[in-house]
Amino acid sequence: MVITTKNDISAQAELPPAKLRWRCELSRIPFETTAQAEPREGFIGQERALRALKMGVELSAPGYNVFVCGLAGTSRGGTIARMIEELHPGTKESLDRCYVNNFKITDRPRLLTLLRGQANAFKKDMQAGIDFLRRRIPQVFEGEPFQRQKGRIVERFTVREKELMDDFTRRIARDQFALGHMQVGAVALPEIFPVLEGQMVPIEDISKMVHEGKLDAPVAEEIERKYEQFRQEFTVVYRKTLTLSRELASELSYLEQEAASVLVDGVIEELKEKYQSTSVSEYLEEVRHHLLDNLDPFKEREGEGEGAPGNETPDGLPKPQGNTPERDPFRLYGVNVILAHADEDASPVIFETTPTYANLFGTIQRAYDARGGWTSDFMDLRGGSLLRADGGFLIMYSMEALSEAGVWRALKRTLNHGRLEIQPLEMFYPFGGSALKPEAVPINVKVILIGDRELYEVLYNYEEDFRKIFKVRVEFDEEMAMSDGVMASMPAGCARFRRKRICTRSTAERLRPCWNTECAKRDGGIK
Repeated sequence: MVITTKNDISAQAELPPAKLRWRCELSRIPFETTAQAEPREGFIGQERALRALKMGVELSAPGYNVFVCGLAGTSRGGTIARMIEELHPGTKESLDRCYVNNFKITDRPRLLTLLRGQANAFKKDMQAGIDFLRRRIPQVFEGEPFQRQKGRIVERFTVREKELMDDFTRRIARDQFALGHMQVGAVALPEIFPVLEGQMVPIEDISKMVHEGKLDAPVAEEIERKYEQFRQEFTVVYRKTLTLSRELASELSYLEQEAASVLVDGVIEELKEKYQSTSVSEYLEEVRHHLLDNLDPFKEREGEGEGAPGNETPDGLPKPQGNTPERDPFRLYGVNVILAHADEDASPVIFETTPTYANLFGTIQRAYDARGGWTSDFMDLRGGSLLRADGGFLIMYSMEALSEAGVWRALKRTLNHGRLEIQPLEMFYPFGGSALKPEAVPINVKVILIGDRELYEVLYNYEEDFRKIFKVRVEFDEEMAMSDGVMASMPAGCARFRRKRICTRSTAERLRPCWNTECAKRDGGIK
């Protein structure tokens, strides 16, 4: 048993006043002023964290997203973004993406993938092609060669229809019947009338004339019998005229397609030659067929429809114009660019400060009309920061992302499958979700979450998908060992701070209080 005396305790507890705090030895600073120091970028004494971050951003396998913890300060996201940009990681370049109309299934917009820098050019070329057709097709239809061919076709069918009607009219005239028209509302329908004393009498008036004694009953019965017989015959004749009308419309449609196909084929083939992609070629073929099958909007010259009588209300006022697909028949041929790049663009590093569902995953906008109804189409699709970060990095604070409705579930689904589905958040629309289901966008993005250790432990232990998705943990130390390298790096960091923030501390002597207090607190305790 060891017995410690009071004198021994006093001897052990003795501590000179000079050792009560750490003092900077000026001899260990290799310069007189921070102006002589080379500015040092990045963090000091965080080599382990930097190695982990470098590994995380360079690994391209699925699931190697990064969770950063232990980093203090209000500008943590901006700091991580600068560190990633300084690492210059090699990533797969993202392609341009745009949505176009799906002519086969209109509620499933088609996704087109083009080479970098081509999306906006494709949009302009498509618009230029449609504008060209809107100018030239009316000129072709109004030209003399087209009108001459059209006149011959119309004349041929008019003669055939007239022969049918004349033959029927002659047959019923032998029995004192005539073919006329009966007004039903605003429509005049063909009708058979008995002829009595040179006047056409409606068949409904025959029974009335019998009661009045103007017509004998047997004669009236014979008239009604022949009327029913001629009416059945007229039904057959009328069907033949309808068949002729359909044949006429078919021949005129074929003539219009033949005349317009030269212009349409020229526009489509030029686009296919410029944008050589299987998906683009398939889409352009659908555009070709749809244009030739729907030439009516092109028969009016540009601007003629705006002041036409049909564009007025019963009060004589112009109808309200809205930016809806129904009011613009050429909107179907538009191109909605949701992701475009310049050729020289580097891998994007995006810091999302407001990670709401719409900001991250995009949304589908709605166009409302005067009655409160709404519509959406492929031109209303909008991308979010996840799409803009394709081929790069997306940084956000973990707690803010987890606290937003629907974000965590959608983020897990997107990162697990590598496909982004643009949809509005259902809870915002309690009366039903969107009728559109656009084609999913393949994305390759690395997400970097910033949070604290406690949140990381909770997610790691209780969220199975978190362990599969965020396999890299980057932890910044709160302490660092004292060494000559640290002594040289700290003033170099202050030199960078001075040059950026115009710091006035220039001498090593004036730097000493900063070492003893502020710098030590900012960069962690010194052991």
